Amino acid sequence: MRQIVLDTETTGIDPAQGHNIIEIGCVEMVKRRITKRTYHEYLKPDREVEAEAIAVHGITNDFLQDKPRFVEKAAEFLEFVRGAELIIHNAAFDVGFLDTELARNGFKERMADICQITDTLKLARKKHPGQKNSLDALCRRYGIDNSHRQLHGALLDSEILADVYLMLTGGQTALHLAHVDDSDDEARILIREVGSQFVLPVLRASEDELKAHEAFLDLLEKKSGQRYWGAGAEGQQGEV
Repeated sequence: MRQIVLDTETTGIDPAQGHNIIEIGCVEMVKRRITKRTYHEYLKPDREVEAEAIAVHGITNDFLQDKPRFVEKAAEFLEFVRGAELIIHNAAFDVGFLDTELARNGFKERMADICQITDTLKLARKKHPGQKNSLDALCRRYGIDNSHRQLHGALLDSEILADVYLMLTGGQTALHLAHVDDSDDEARILIREVGSQFVLPVLRASEDELKAHEAFLDLLEKKSGQRYWGAGAEGQQGEV
């Protein structure tokens, strides 16, 4: 399945008050593998970026003066994400802004009409209840290097979230990261590749292997008096 990891930056926090999207960043994944396809645009807003927002993402009003407006890039953006599963951290925020921008500019479609939406914040809260589940907190939890993230940025945050999502939904995090040094880029590439191998083959035992297994159980019973590891017959923990 095609998945798009998405993030936005905005002029403020409430689209109902006329705030706009000023950056969209998307990273494509196919069959849980990160591809080289991305979508990234800075957008000129209809109002000034608030100082509090600039402190978060560092995108200034002067920088946005020569950028296209949302309406000029909306069709291109919709075509890129159409039919995909959108992976978004705190999806209500980004989808709320996108839907408001679409409605404001005369588009009839809404994000849920053309995409399945998955909220990684909800996934993280379910998996790690009572813990911090911000993107930074999840990076620390899963050993993902985000030291280059001094400010928020839509494309950068999407790239980081792609790694977080694969670890959040793929399991075996501790096994992958147990001996990885933070400076070892090659090891981190390997982690991404191994973490993306979500569909594993099922290998069934051959007749010879089954016979060898039964012979081993016979030997185990002869040596220990039982065909089980761990507890005795009263507390059997499972056959070998």
